[in-house]
Amino acid sequence: MPPIATLAVGVALLLDAVVGEPPESIHPVAWLGRAIGWLDRPTDHPRFAGLLLALWLPLGAALATALPIWLLDGHWLAGILAGGLLFTTVSLDMLCDLTTTVIEATETDLDRARERIIGLVGRDTDTLGPAALRSGAVESLAENLADGLLAPLLAFVLGSLVSLPVAVGAAAWVKAVNTLDSMVGYRDRQVGTASARLDDLVEWVPARLSALLIALAAGKPGALQTARAWARDPPSPNSGWPMATLAAVLDVRLLKPETYDLNPAAELPSLGEARQGVRIVRRAGLLAFALAGVIAWF
Repeated sequence: MPPIATLAVGVALLLDAVVGEPPESIHPVAWLGRAIGWLDRPTDHPRFAGLLLALWLPLGAALATALPIWLLDGHWLAGILAGGLLFTTVSLDMLCDLTTTVIEATETDLDRARERIIGLVGRDTDTLGPAALRSGAVESLAENLADGLLAPLLAFVLGSLVSLPVAVGAAAWVKAVNTLDSMVGYRDRQVGTASARLDDLVEWVPARLSALLIALAAGKPGALQTARAWARDPPSPNSGWPMATLAAVLDVRLLKPETYDLNPAAELPSLGEARQGVRIVRRAGLLAFALAGVIAWF
């Protein structure tokens, strides 16, 4: 039997490919979202409340996730359970499938494309045409490779150097930080300031690693140098790296009006280019799983 942490990575990959996403009723991230919604209440001291939220909620998620693994105390069943818990923090197959659904619908049903892309982007989609919808889908696909897969997977691998409970707890902690940022980390909400800053810190390395994996998966490592020219255009200190790298390897323009314009000399993605983007990101994600399994072996 392989080392228990590598077994857990394999279980997570298998579940991601076969299941895609747990039902919302039993999904720990959905439970976390409901907890954040309940705790996110008006307060006279929003920055202080937000700091407490950013510090304690991810810690609570990490401890709750690590506890059952610790109780199994190295039994091989701990690897199965750890893989199941890691699976709830990562997403690759569902992300690629949703992106593909949007891309294909841009050719056949624009209303459906505009409806489904809401699961990927946070912009007004009512007036977006086919190419702009494909651009939004491809941008989000690249960005989510970092925060939806690389960040929790990297945390798991680093934690596995200590112990399996620490690995699972670290992945849950990172996922909780990202979930907090996505729910309250907006510029007009002081309660989310601490969560947004913490997420920026946590995602710094995964964003750049995801850019590297995209370039390697495309067989174009030089794209990283090209992407450097646009990577800092988005307001986020991190999301520009995977998006700009995917724009470089596909040689397409990725545009969010009044926010950023990546590779502006190129055209917005065609149907074929958008499909190629999904294939590249899927390969990059599988490469991430493979590397995680190898590192966890030692």
